[in-house]
Amino acid sequence: MHSSGSALVLTMPNPHKSEATRNHAPFADGDIVVFYDRRRRRYRVPLQVGGSYSSHLGAINHNDIIGRTEGFIAVTSKGHRVTALRPTFQESIYELPRQSQVIYPKDLGALLIRLDLYPGASVIEGGLGSGAASAAILRAIGSAGSLTTYEIRDGIIEAAKANIQQLTPESNQHKIVVADVYESGFAERNADRMLFDLPEPWLAIGHAAISLRSGGVLAVFLPTVLQVHRLCTALMSDPRWRLVETAEVIERPWHVTDTSVRPEHRMVAHTGFITTARRCELFDERVEDNTEAEQTLKLELGAESRSTSEDE
Repeated sequence: MHSSGSALVLTMPNPHKSEATRNHAPFADGDIVVFYDRRRRRYRVPLQVGGSYSSHLGAINHNDIIGRTEGFIAVTSKGHRVTALRPTFQESIYELPRQSQVIYPKDLGALLIRLDLYPGASVIEGGLGSGAASAAILRAIGSAGSLTTYEIRDGIIEAAKANIQQLTPESNQHKIVVADVYESGFAERNADRMLFDLPEPWLAIGHAAISLRSGGVLAVFLPTVLQVHRLCTALMSDPRWRLVETAEVIERPWHVTDTSVRPEHRMVAHTGFITTARRCELFDERVEDNTEAEQTLKLELGAESRSTSEDE
């Protein structure tokens, strides 16, 4: 990692209407529609007035979609029926253009729960990636929360910002800081939660302990077990971190019809490990041992004194 000098701070704009308002409204020019055929294959289409979408199933005029609310059946020029829906957050993540590895929805869901995110929380993120984790955090903390993301790679920021705006267009509580967290750490103090998607997170846990409030949660996403081992060793050797835990999420879909129930032939197995830890007050174990020894000694001396008095 190199030093970036003074940190560059980028604030996300908020030019769009809310996600709730948009999802309840009819399709409009510029919206994204997803067509599902009878085999559940997806066709993601940006709508444009006067436009047309063609595939092996036939053509669909965009004007026939614009002005209608999602959940209806459209018929192609070849007579095939497709279901028209807005993409879910999960589906949108799969379709994101990316310049770095994305954290997949199965892991994002577990991260949100293990981080114990809540509306109004202040969150620090180390590593921007493709922006999927940032968008998921922004949805969880709401307009009263705040997210500050640290990223050293200038080249990925604009693409990630575009992804975040697509996934959470109404969010304006996001700040991106271009800096090297290994060297300079984090400017914030008393943050509620922290998420790391960094190649060497053990180099930043000391800085994290300074910026995270007592009782706060740190979550780290790593792809390999060797990285996990090094991280956990560092966390467990620092008395400011407690309750260190690691897990992975394996997702196995099932094929269910009226005549059979079986696992699907393909599944999403290992994608990464999630390690969590709680920030706690620094406590010197030696003080506790000494205090207990002193109390034990006092009890023993008191017992001896009473015994001597009785003998006399």
